[in-house]
Amino acid sequence: MTAKPTSYRLRRSLFILGFILPTFILFSVITAYPMLRGLYISLFKWSGYSGNMTFIGLDNYKRMLKDDIIGTAIFNDYFLVFWKVVFILAIATFLAVALTRMSIKRTGVFRVILFFPNLISVVVIGVLWRYIYNPSDIGFLNAFLSLFTSEAVTTVWLGQTNTAMWSILAPAVWAGIGFYMILLMAAIMNIPESLYEAAGIDGASRWHQFKHITIPLIWEQMKVSIIHIVITTLNGSFIIIFLMTEGGPDNSTQVMGSYLYQIGFQQYHMGYASAIGVLILTLTLITSLILNRLLKRETIEM
Repeated sequence: MTAKPTSYRLRRSLFILGFILPTFILFSVITAYPMLRGLYISLFKWSGYSGNMTFIGLDNYKRMLKDDIIGTAIFNDYFLVFWKVVFILAIATFLAVALTRMSIKRTGVFRVILFFPNLISVVVIGVLWRYIYNPSDIGFLNAFLSLFTSEAVTTVWLGQTNTAMWSILAPAVWAGIGFYMILLMAAIMNIPESLYEAAGIDGASRWHQFKHITIPLIWEQMKVSIIHIVITTLNGSFIIIFLMTEGGPDNSTQVMGSYLYQIGFQQYHMGYASAIGVLILTLTLITSLILNRLLKRETIEM
């Protein structure tokens, strides 16, 4: 009698292990090992090419404390994080609510158009927006603004420290709206229409229905969206930076990822670059944990 339950539990455990083990192996090879390897390399002085690795302990981390560009990069990363969360969620939520109020046939074209930036390569987006910001008369933005002035506008949007980061923010927001709009639309479409009908009968306005019905019932999707924006920005914003400004002018648009690339693959200080990578991982984990705590529904309601 006791052999059967034991045998069943063993088979069940082996069955579950068969599904978990491949994923665990992939995670270990693709994610865990590179992270541990990066942590190890950050303790050395190494060019990345020669076999000579000089152990220097925490010197790379001490160097970061004195590196002014690291401070600028962290500020720029969180500048992008904050404004991307604000603009993307605001616009995506507005569009999601507006499109769910329309018939499916009428929204099909709009969905395709708004989601299209997510299908474009980041390289294409970078080249496209560099053309838009071109300071000469072929730049779309300056040409458009020149229509409202007596003289041609020749603003160097990506070449001025006071406009460069805001100029980079625009394509970053534009490229992300469609994905989160679709995510929020799916959540809104799962809300029973009877809730809105009951609220309408009770005299609730559209705004109050949105505030007290829509937002609470799609909050989990909004929470996931915020954390996803934070993680992808802290880990992936260097691509658009590198394509549009390469960290300039005068390092004013450096983010941690672009600075890591510059230090590791252009200046060949792989140990210091690995230390920057550890900093990116640490800040991403800390920020995600803090947001996960702050965005709990119970905390928001208080």
